[in-house]
Amino acid sequence: MLRRSVLIGAGLCVACVGARGQDRDFSQVEIKPELVRDGVYMLTGTGGNIGLSVGSDGAFMIDDQFAPLTDKITAAIAKLSPEPVQFLINTHWHFDHTGGNENFGKAGAIIVAHENVRKAMSSDQFLEAFKQRVPASPPKALPVVTFAESLTFHWNGDEIRVLHVPPAHTDGDSIIHFKRANVVHTGDIYFNGMYPFIDTDHGGSLEGMIGAADRILALCAEDTKIIPGHGPLSGVSELKAYRAMLIAARDAIAPLVKAGKSREEIVAAKPTRDLDAKWGQGFMQPDVWVGIVVDGMKKR
Repeated sequence: MLRRSVLIGAGLCVACVGARGQDRDFSQVEIKPELVRDGVYMLTGTGGNIGLSVGSDGAFMIDDQFAPLTDKITAAIAKLSPEPVQFLINTHWHFDHTGGNENFGKAGAIIVAHENVRKAMSSDQFLEAFKQRVPASPPKALPVVTFAESLTFHWNGDEIRVLHVPPAHTDGDSIIHFKRANVVHTGDIYFNGMYPFIDTDHGGSLEGMIGAADRILALCAEDTKIIPGHGPLSGVSELKAYRAMLIAARDAIAPLVKAGKSREEIVAAKPTRDLDAKWGQGFMQPDVWVGIVVDGMKKR
């Protein structure tokens, strides 16, 4: 468990790397593909989990981790598909999911995302939780196709629906549903087995995360495979457990916020103590996570 937590933290620690990972050594990172079902793969390395559809129409990718990993990602895809990436979907704007955009855009991929993703990437941003400035992305990294609610790809024999959800992890989150393959990529709405980072500076909230989890579950059958934004490949039972944790955390923290307690008082009260042993061993340590949740509740 300890080793898994360290590896997860290494892949997620946005506070410990430059805005696009340029000051970090990626030489030891391996891109590992895992077959999910019917030509759909999950690729892991460091950063957000990548989704990949391969077939007669070519490669269709979801997220792209960090720019220094592009060659390794491209090499891994080449073992699965003779065609380069033709469409690249960004589930949200964070740089551990969009860091390779410029490279893939220059290589000819059509980048697609919710309109708020392009908006965020087009200007400097700031993540208060990590006291980190994120510079605007170069033009070739920006999505060239944006949408407001949803769009559908008919690709590799599947109907691939890209669905925006109300603000959850950010205000630009999308989930991707492979209808025939019966697979869902959740982006960072779902961190499997750990507390999720919630970007309250960009519309995120715990309540929004619960609502988005409900939206994902509504798409799922009992045997649906789920690619989370971070953590191992999942099924429905794990997502239901995650949702239950979010609700338990909300029900423990919200009364303290309503009572007018300060952020510091709520963190000191350790309202998630009964959840921490299971869910607090990943990237988001319990006290930090509770503080972020409180920030989101106070903004609503």
